[in-house]
Amino acid sequence: MIRIIIDSACDMPKEQADALNLDFLPLKTIFGEEEFLDGITITHDEFYNKLESSKVNPSTSQISPAEYEDIYEDVKKKGDTAIVITLSSKLSGTYQSANIALDGYEDCVTIVDSENVTLGEQLLILYACQLRDKGLSAEEIVAALEQKKKDIRVVAVLDTLEYLQRGGRISKTVAVAGNLLSIKPVVAVTNGEVSLVGKARGLKNAGSQLTQLIKEYGGADFSMPCAYVYSGLTDDLLQKYIADHADVFEGHAEEIPAYSIGSTIGTHVGPGAFGFTFFAK
Repeated sequence: MIRIIIDSACDMPKEQADALNLDFLPLKTIFGEEEFLDGITITHDEFYNKLESSKVNPSTSQISPAEYEDIYEDVKKKGDTAIVITLSSKLSGTYQSANIALDGYEDCVTIVDSENVTLGEQLLILYACQLRDKGLSAEEIVAALEQKKKDIRVVAVLDTLEYLQRGGRISKTVAVAGNLLSIKPVVAVTNGEVSLVGKARGLKNAGSQLTQLIKEYGGADFSMPCAYVYSGLTDDLLQKYIADHADVFEGHAEEIPAYSIGSTIGTHVGPGAFGFTFFAK
């Protein structure tokens, strides 16, 4: 049997992972002395409630090599083959942990660096499931993932600079000035890293930049998995964006699922972000 091992940074709900027969490993989110397993002992809604009320800035912790080795051992014992799909090696040490644990299991485990995170990582996982269910071998699946992962695009608008500042990603001066001017960063995952690709005054202008970016990427291949993404307790800003830019998603909007960003990435972007994830044509 081919098993697919994933991590919670892909923001796939645990129930969906179970339904797809995936091995799910959570990253950890830490508020002071409290430690939570992303998507298991803290839901996305619980995380955002805590994020907004807590005086402590949360931090995140990668999956350990020992956690991977436990699954690898089970794979080997059962005579299975496994494909590990991790969040980008440039964003977390989780990929390194998966490789450290690989010693002695190279004959039955292969690791794929998604070079992505949140829904970008999840799209690659969903594609892997499609290939597995078509009966492809582990080698064929890995080869296809390595090729198609280059086509995945994640584009998003952040509502606030506060959480990037809290995490030390930008200075307090920049965050305060940006928030006073209603500056909304437009970000994308590029070469495995989250990069700032634009800045706009207000959400309306930011949404227009987001749509322009989707078009510059050649638009979405709607025959492949795609998804909307948002952070926070509601998807109101996402729904407004979809309504204002209906031409981009015309004929497809009702079929595209929307997922919330969990604590691993939510720690850094805060609530109110929205975006779209897709395979470029």
